[in-house]
Amino acid sequence: MKALFFTREFPPYVYGGAGVHVEYLAAELAKLMEVEVRAFGDQDITTENLSVQGYPFDNSNFDNADEKLKAVFKTLSTGLLMNSDVIDADIVHCHTWYAHFAGIMAKLCYGTPLVITTHSLEPLRPWKREQLGRGYDASSWIEKTAIEMADCLIAVSEETKEDVLKHFNVDESKVEVVYNGIDLEQYVVVEETSVLDTYNIDKNKPYVLFVGRITRQKGIIHLVNAIKYLDKDIQVVLCAGAPDTKEIGKEMEDAVKEASKTRDNIIWIDKMLDKKDVIQLYSHADVFCCPSIYEPFGIINIEAMACETVVVASAVGGIKEVVVEGETGLLIKLEQQTSAPFEPVNPDQFSRDLAAGINKVINDKELKNKMAKNGRKRVEEFFDWRAIAKQTEAIYKSLIGKQ
Repeated sequence: MKALFFTREFPPYVYGGAGVHVEYLAAELAKLMEVEVRAFGDQDITTENLSVQGYPFDNSNFDNADEKLKAVFKTLSTGLLMNSDVIDADIVHCHTWYAHFAGIMAKLCYGTPLVITTHSLEPLRPWKREQLGRGYDASSWIEKTAIEMADCLIAVSEETKEDVLKHFNVDESKVEVVYNGIDLEQYVVVEETSVLDTYNIDKNKPYVLFVGRITRQKGIIHLVNAIKYLDKDIQVVLCAGAPDTKEIGKEMEDAVKEASKTRDNIIWIDKMLDKKDVIQLYSHADVFCCPSIYEPFGIINIEAMACETVVVASAVGGIKEVVVEGETGLLIKLEQQTSAPFEPVNPDQFSRDLAAGINKVINDKELKNKMAKNGRKRVEEFFDWRAIAKQTEAIYKSLIGKQ
């Protein structure tokens, strides 16, 4: 059996959880079958059972296009290029809307069964219009078309499955739930502190950590606004880069500048660090905060838990299936607007509650240590890539059997 992945992200070009998912799932599946990956980029990798080929994602043909539409036009162009090389796989597996158009063309032109993993859903990310303009209507159409013609949909959580059934015309029998996973040997507590030294993080004082892109979805502005409610000795380490738009980048700058007026222990690392460096930050953090307003799964939470860091996170989406309230961390209630843009009804109250949760964990060492150990145990029991790869293989086999 041979599987073909279509994906925007693949190392060295990974900026979000979907890219992490594809990297590790491809590596584990390659132990069970032949895997080919076609990604946006210039990759050219061949190992025993895994090959990776990059396809250009640039502006060369769209210099005169509206800036907000370039991403859509580049995506469609790259999707066509991905199909220009003959497809001989038994299964095509797509990840994120950027790759869905390639999957649509593969199913139509080659008749290959189509699997889609729903890492997120466009109807629940209305802030993407800030980034794409009317291109958001195009991305939504691409996603809807691909999801409704797919032979199987893999939802990364039970709540994501419910969202798929609510927003798309899909037979429930076609939807499977398979969680994200983690490399349990790579994500472990480390003693090294060179990254803390590089960024002047005081090793003798506690810190709360955020890791992620600067987007509406990740709710980072709400965490920054919570800083004024944190105990003064708590350092805040924001490992946050790659803003979706110039506007949210500026909003982040302004919020951090305002918070810094009353304290000097905010450390903003405005770029995406590599895994080794992030593992150091996880290992020495007292709390990892995930203030997302939309999160189908939240792979960053299991990364933190694997490194024995307590998670304080918003009680949304798949996070509720990852973090066990009171055992591996704290879930912060988030009352959201019922329609777009799904922001908190009371943003200041949400920020206060985040701060209260962080303060509680850091001020109770016994609770913190218990939750840290429980978090690692939960990851070991439920989020191992090897088991997830076998679940995925079983889905492929069932589809090929139907063919």
